[in-house]
Amino acid sequence: MRELITKLEETGNLNQTEWIALINGRTPKLAEFLFERARAVRHQYYGHDVYIRGLIEFTNYCRNDCYYCGIRCSNASVARYRLTEDEILDCCQTGYRLGFRTFVLQGGEDAWFTDKRMAVLIRAIKTRFPDCALTLSIGEKFRESYKLFHDTGADRYLLRHETYNANHYRMLHPASLSAIRRQKCLFALQETGYQVGSGFMVGSPGQTAEYLAEDMLFLKQLNPHMVGIGPFIPHHATPFAMEKAGTLELTLFMLGLLRLMLPKTLLPSTTALATIHPEGRKMGILAGANVVMPNLSPQENRKNYSLYDNKRCMGDEAAEGLAILTQEMEEIGYHIVTTRGDSLVTIQDHNQELNLKDFTGGNENV
Repeated sequence: MRELITKLEETGNLNQTEWIALINGRTPKLAEFLFERARAVRHQYYGHDVYIRGLIEFTNYCRNDCYYCGIRCSNASVARYRLTEDEILDCCQTGYRLGFRTFVLQGGEDAWFTDKRMAVLIRAIKTRFPDCALTLSIGEKFRESYKLFHDTGADRYLLRHETYNANHYRMLHPASLSAIRRQKCLFALQETGYQVGSGFMVGSPGQTAEYLAEDMLFLKQLNPHMVGIGPFIPHHATPFAMEKAGTLELTLFMLGLLRLMLPKTLLPSTTALATIHPEGRKMGILAGANVVMPNLSPQENRKNYSLYDNKRCMGDEAAEGLAILTQEMEEIGYHIVTTRGDSLVTIQDHNQELNLKDFTGGNENV
């Protein structure tokens, strides 16, 4: 299997059969070799820098009813909240003092935050903090909405595709949502001019190596500026409450593969990794990741943005724990930097890729 890792590093490409063989054939020794190569590639492009993003979970209302998500609309046990504009700006001010130069507004698909309200909020943040990047993570919208937000000042947009395979997508979501709709949103975001982030869950119910291979083929074509992956972790108030969580081992392996396939992309070491293992954050960085997202949300709200059980939101996961996080990164030879931390993926890189709309991997044409 080492020859497949070497091929991936040299060419950035594997076919579906090779992806499946590599994922199914992984061993601890192979993973060690992979992480060594992933770190070398990461150092080539990004050195030992770790970029920080200030995560602001500004609403836990959501119109969707995704089967894995703790803030799904049918979960009546959630204490719902929405942050006001002043509360959000206070979060940004706190983060700015700490050195954050990217803020991530993340929330459920909350109809109260209309396009007009979002535009006012985006403009307020960019006016107050003009040297900072603003990332949105608020789900599926119309192309016109994406354009309005971008024109108002939003720089980046995170929208994980969750799983490329249409049948698998239907296992995880109600009929009102579709894989193709999700993918079309990603195309619209790219065409609008955002720095785009996508990603998938690892170990979600029903997932196979074949599905993961399709995810990798899709991401190769998309060539996003960022890829966020994390292990599936069940939530007690969802239909998947009794399902097994995704593993640290497979998540780290996929991180390493992503670094070799997309050397210029930004890869976060996610909160979900830190949730399933005390050293998960560090292990993600050592597998090739180069971004962390401490939580800037008000402490009283964090427990209510519970996408999955036992989510870590304090300590080194919190913005106020930045000194702890800095020390942890230094212990493994990395350092936190207080810059915007833009991706090295460029328009030229995208132009070198195949047209996404011609990609036909999986069960449905894109």
